[in-house]
Amino acid sequence: MHKTLGIAAMAVAAALFVSPAKSHAQVSLGINIGPAPVCEYGYYGFAPYRCAPYGYYGPEWFGGGRFVGAGPWYRGDRPFYGSVNRNFDPRYGYHGAYPEYGREFHGSPNNFQDFHGNAYHDHNGYEAPHEGFHGGGEHH
Repeated sequence: MHKTLGIAAMAVAAALFVSPAKSHAQVSLGINIGPAPVCEYGYYGFAPYRCAPYGYYGPEWFGGGRFVGAGPWYRGDRPFYGSVNRNFDPRYGYHGAYPEYGREFHGSPNNFQDFHGNAYHDHNGYEAPHEGFHGGGEHH
């Protein structure tokens, strides 16, 4: 009898320590980046997507008076490289003012008469793969 009681006690103890069956939870992650920043002279193509000052982007970044976009909101042809002025790039030491969000660009090609590009970047803010690349043309 003692032997049967001991076996029964061990069976109950084993049942208590057996882990329950694992449930297969389904996890999904959605990232909503929201609307593109509204910036008078465009926004940088890299996080934190600040508004870029006048003079950073060349005229090929604008079509019909609108910025073609950059970063996750780029809406032009791929691949795209256009002229920029790194003197207005915070990754190259720019510490000047940044325009406020919410102002739209209503310019014309004449507004770029003072533009002096010194680099070519793609829509994500990366340098052109080789020297002499001359932009992606006008986009509408």
